[in-house]
Amino acid sequence: MWLQRVLTGNYAARPLNRDFPVSMKDKNKLLRKLPKIDECLARLEEHINQHDVPQLIAKKAVQQSVEQLRNALLNDDPVDVPDTLAGWDDIFKKRIEQLMALNLKRVINGTGIVVHTNLGRSLLPVHTIKQLSMAGACYTNLEFNLKTGKRGSRYSLVEDIICDLTGAEAALVVNNNAAAVLIALDTLARDKEVIVSRGQLVEIGGSFRIPDVMKKSGATLVEVGATNRTHLYDYEGAISECTALFLRVHTSNFRIIGFTSQVTAEELVGLGAKYDLPVMEDLGSGSLTDLSKFGLPPEPTVQEVVKSGADVITFSGDKLLGGPQSGIIVGKEKIITRIKKNPLNRALRIDKFTLASLESVLRDYYDQEAVLTKNQTLRMISESPEIIKKRAQRFLRRSRAKIAEKCSLKLVSTISRVGGGALPEYGLTSWAVELQPAATTVSRLESDFRTLSVPVIGRIENDRLLIDFRTVLDSEIPELCSELITYFE
Repeated sequence: MWLQRVLTGNYAARPLNRDFPVSMKDKNKLLRKLPKIDECLARLEEHINQHDVPQLIAKKAVQQSVEQLRNALLNDDPVDVPDTLAGWDDIFKKRIEQLMALNLKRVINGTGIVVHTNLGRSLLPVHTIKQLSMAGACYTNLEFNLKTGKRGSRYSLVEDIICDLTGAEAALVVNNNAAAVLIALDTLARDKEVIVSRGQLVEIGGSFRIPDVMKKSGATLVEVGATNRTHLYDYEGAISECTALFLRVHTSNFRIIGFTSQVTAEELVGLGAKYDLPVMEDLGSGSLTDLSKFGLPPEPTVQEVVKSGADVITFSGDKLLGGPQSGIIVGKEKIITRIKKNPLNRALRIDKFTLASLESVLRDYYDQEAVLTKNQTLRMISESPEIIKKRAQRFLRRSRAKIAEKCSLKLVSTISRVGGGALPEYGLTSWAVELQPAATTVSRLESDFRTLSVPVIGRIENDRLLIDFRTVLDSEIPELCSELITYFE
């Protein structure tokens, strides 16, 4: 028995808990006699060799496990003390499995939020994944011109496609939209002033704010208008010899309603032409498709803003566009050329994986009808409630009877969200499965689901756990059933 090794005498093994506190004398004996790291590693040697476990991982697992028990003893926390060496071995092996597991895991998104920022945003199409695999497994012409046999530009791989789709004269891609805004402002307005409507000074995810990005670029912010109303004369009145450009920011992640007024892109472009000042527009979640065809409120498309005459436009590639994380800059060739030459471009450039996946996703937009089924983001946004309901019903048929005694399942109508800061006030009619556990709380169930071998991420609404099937893939239903049935067994 393990305790016979760590204690002298006939001390009986028992779980340590607050109902039966260990005396200080016995606690000190336990602390002094905790297993030695070297001895534990020697016992685990066979297990390590069989499962190809690095020695560093095994040592870390033993150290963490022993330290965890030591802290529990010192804090009088409830803890079961292993009374056999085999019991300790089991603890070490479980910790080794945890340390060997990859941190980035696949999860099942049952939140109903299509572009979920915390869950990786847009999903890529299957054919795009194949292109990603090729880019990783093979050498490519990333910066090699196959015609001349000399060094080429990585941006040329997607620039023509972006220009075809948007109507812009030139384009550049960096690693995200915040980077796109940063390098554009640094190029065009360092040590100068940028005029922005007060109602457009948005904060994006991670507490990054437009004024902060502008400050980092070296530009000086000049606010005009009021929070809810800004007029063309506000911009004109703020022009000075230090003014570098006008900036419009699309407030995609919030809405001001009621007594409001904002200057249109066309109006600001006209004012810019009058004073020879460029106009920049940050679209945020830029879209290449008219979302109103899905019954959604109209959002300005990149093509529309290009037609307005704006000199430079920035938008995300991983939100409504449905591609990989990236920031896309389009606009007048003379301005994009200046931005390309900015030394920041080297620090913000995209790699071969982003290029491979972005090109694949962009090419789908050449066919505006086919892209609705090929593009995962657009498919989920536009999918009819009837299709979603049938998917949820398939899940119920496979799982309800097997877990009915421990958890009730109920099909309910619900509202999904686009996510990614887009259309915050508009919901998508959807269907979800409501779970009400018999022996635990809804919050505990939600927490436990996050620890499954394939974590299931739902949402709690009115003291009920919902799995919204707008964001659950058809291929995930068998696995989702298996995970839940195993959990309730």
